[in-house]
Amino acid sequence: MKQFPNKLKYKKYHKKNNYYLFHYNKKSYFLTFGEYGIQSLESGKIKFKEIESCRRTLKRGIKKLGLMWIKLFTNIPIYKKSFGSRMGKGKGNLLHWICAIKKGDILFEISGINILKSFNILNKSKTKISLKTKIIKIIY
Repeated sequence: MKQFPNKLKYKKYHKKNNYYLFHYNKKSYFLTFGEYGIQSLESGKIKFKEIESCRRTLKRGIKKLGLMWIKLFTNIPIYKKSFGSRMGKGKGNLLHWICAIKKGDILFEISGINILKSFNILNKSKTKISLKTKIIKIIY
């Protein structure tokens, strides 16, 4: 999975305001591709490592039977100076990439697997995320 965007206009960015991080997007509240999914119950930020560990557990459980969609992308860089450095002398080095999540966003979707197995797989991957989440299924 891709960790960060291909091209950035500037080398280092300002920290974004929470208003712009958690903008309203109605499409992200509903399952679009899969039959089952993981939905967030609170707003927050997710690191790339968490997304990658969830992806691995989902892929391990699904194997070649079903399909998986990741509806997240880490597009916000976080910078930090070393602990012992004094003030000034620049912004600091890139620490990690994060993704801003709103309450109700769909994080992952899967399809092509029976109910019991899919709920098992989603429960395992749900524990890897630092936010509160729940498993949802599509309503016909």
